[in-house]
Amino acid sequence: MKPLKTILILTSVLFFIVISACKDKTPKSNPALASIDLLRGELLLCGDGQFGELKFSLSCNYETRATFDLGVALLHSFQYNESEKVFVKVIDADPNCPMAYWGVAMSIYHAAWFPPSKEDLIKGSNVLTIAKDLSMDDKQRAYINAIDAFYTDWETIDHTTRAKRFEDKMEQIYIAYPEDIEAAIFYSLALFSTRDRVGKEYVNERKAGEILEELFVENPNHPGIAHYIIHNYDNPLLAQKGLKTARRYAKIAPSSAHAQHMPSHIFTRLGIWQESIDTNILSAESARCYADAMALTGTYFEEIHSIDYLVYAYLQQGDNANAEMQYNLIKERRAFYPMMLTAVTYPLTAIPARLALENKEWEMAANLTLQDTDINWEQYPWQEAIHHFAVALGAANTNDFEKVEKEIEILKELHKNLVAQNDKTKAIQIKQVEIQIKTAQAWLSYRKNEKDKAISLMNEAVAIEKTTSKHPVTPGDVLPAIELLGDMLLEMGKPKEALVAYEENLKGSPNRFNGIYGAAVAAQQSGDNEKATMYFEQLLKVSNSSKGDRPELKEAQLFIEKNII
Repeated sequence: MKPLKTILILTSVLFFIVISACKDKTPKSNPALASIDLLRGELLLCGDGQFGELKFSLSCNYETRATFDLGVALLHSFQYNESEKVFVKVIDADPNCPMAYWGVAMSIYHAAWFPPSKEDLIKGSNVLTIAKDLSMDDKQRAYINAIDAFYTDWETIDHTTRAKRFEDKMEQIYIAYPEDIEAAIFYSLALFSTRDRVGKEYVNERKAGEILEELFVENPNHPGIAHYIIHNYDNPLLAQKGLKTARRYAKIAPSSAHAQHMPSHIFTRLGIWQESIDTNILSAESARCYADAMALTGTYFEEIHSIDYLVYAYLQQGDNANAEMQYNLIKERRAFYPMMLTAVTYPLTAIPARLALENKEWEMAANLTLQDTDINWEQYPWQEAIHHFAVALGAANTNDFEKVEKEIEILKELHKNLVAQNDKTKAIQIKQVEIQIKTAQAWLSYRKNEKDKAISLMNEAVAIEKTTSKHPVTPGDVLPAIELLGDMLLEMGKPKEALVAYEENLKGSPNRFNGIYGAAVAAQQSGDNEKATMYFEQLLKVSNSSKGDRPELKEAQLFIEKNII
């Protein structure tokens, strides 16, 4: 990325012009602002300052319009700290601009991510208290009231209910002002924030996607439209609809690390590994640039989030060397920013678990330890559960039954902790830990030669998995239950049943290395050499661009050579 000194020259000039134009006529700031910890300072952005194109008609003074639009563009690419700084610049230049306060409140809400902290909720409420006393037109008032609906009574009303109130208000604006592109876009974001996080009907996602696709035709460089299309289509059923957009978003907002990363959500859903690798390499580079600009002593979350997807993609190419190289970049690090993000805590347990489990390195899995970081893992039961799940599978497959039983009890306790939080936004996490518990129990039973019980438990795990969506931060399950069912059936000498499981898995997780290999072996053992050849050829094709040296690739090559007619 370009050095910080050369970044955003145009934007810096813009701010100078704004302040100069307004210094003689700007009214004095509200004294209440002094008590609010607003983010101020130099914008820390890498690249050429390209975040897409938009024009939001509700900005206030003409002189601050371009600055305001930059804040909205940053907001759409989840550059939340920097978007808040921009909106605060607008407030400083025009303290009577209600929409600038709206921008700050929206930057704190981060609708598609985790719920705001108590401190953020207090801050957002205080900002909106000032905004509501300002003079504004009906449309501005509608926007202020919409985000205020989320912050009102936050002490007593849960996050999910307040998010739905925001969605309802945004729908009213969307209907009342059909010409307002931003109203439609923020309504689609609100729909995504209130989606069914567990089920697979994707009602809100379909509705939001239709709105956004229609807008994208005439607004092909709008960052929010492209970004939210990808989020809404980040599932196996709708992913193909997002492929064209995924290949465009990074070009729309090349200065955003998040925009560089987001296309890989669609690439991952479709098993397009090399494109996922290419875009995440750029995202990680951009994230490191941002961390340097901030003078962080720790790792910026976008880097580890991108590395999570890089490791997953490399493993699906059978490329252990590059997967391990990416992990080596972060496995000794202790500090991350912001620490509380799921995009930080999830990879720290998922990456080492994947490296062991995807390669069936059971001894390695059984002896995994949690990375020594500044993280208090007790606060992250779902993430910690991934670690104990990996250890449990490793112990089961090395016949350390006492250890498996211990890990299962830990998983049950972590599940209990998640349920006790009574947080509807964590419904997927609860379901996934349920799947892990049943899967660990199944493999313990299987290794104890209790085969009927093992198959029954695996089928229960698969049944839960079939009705549970993917968590949006993850590239995929650490190991799909349906794939593990195939592994178990194959070991039991039931290749035809195993093939059914593997093929079903590949429908939802195309081009998974172990899924393709399992299907190939199951077909071979079923006597279907034609299908076995097809899958072995697919395995070699998926791994063609990698440096993979996994034994499965040699096995595939030998099989094909022996079966050439």
